[in-house]
Amino acid sequence: MATPSVPPDAYERLGMRVQKIINSPTAQKAKAALIFRLPDEPVDEWERLLEEIDENDNVTLAHRDDGGVQIFWVVPKED
Repeated sequence: MATPSVPPDAYERLGMRVQKIINSPTAQKAKAALIFRLPDEPVDEWERLLEEIDENDNVTLAHRDDGGVQIFWVVPKED
């Protein structure tokens, strides 16, 4: 029996939106992306996402005065 598809929750939608920004060719080339929380996105979910992004070793987050968060990353060199 097929299970009904569950619509993504606020956190999943936020994650998908940010992932699209990070995966864009422009961001990939620059190894940087600028993200903003949308007015309808819960602050706690936004904070949770930022914490999870920040846990990655090769990622740096820079909080801007305008509320945006700049994400920078380095791609480790292969041995």
